[in-house]
Amino acid sequence: MKWNLRWVAAQRDIWRPSQLKIAFEEVGFTPSLSKVAALWSGKPVTLRLDDLDMICAALGCEVADLLHAEPVAGAEAGQETLQQAAGQNPRAGSGSRPMPRQSVPGAVRRALPPN
Repeated sequence: MKWNLRWVAAQRDIWRPSQLKIAFEEVGFTPSLSKVAALWSGKPVTLRLDDLDMICAALGCEVADLLHAEPVAGAEAGQETLQQAAGQNPRAGSGSRPMPRQSVPGAVRRALPPN
């Protein structure tokens, strides 16, 4: 996902986190300046949906304006790995079957108690 908060804010003539905080407060969203600066400076790891609604209300935008899906690097390789894990790839060669545990020399095997 690409986080476009700065781009959307710039289209509304907002150029600093302090200006963004004022816009947020106008719609009743009162995050700390450090939280606003974190949203401003990079992609958030987590974001509450209520907060996302308030950000959109403050900037007069849609969620799609703030978030833009990007293809993940190596997506094809990841898909092939998923297919192999699910047993859907007929070309999956060695390593695709489970192997029994190797016994350790000198290890004592415990017997299960009778039923």
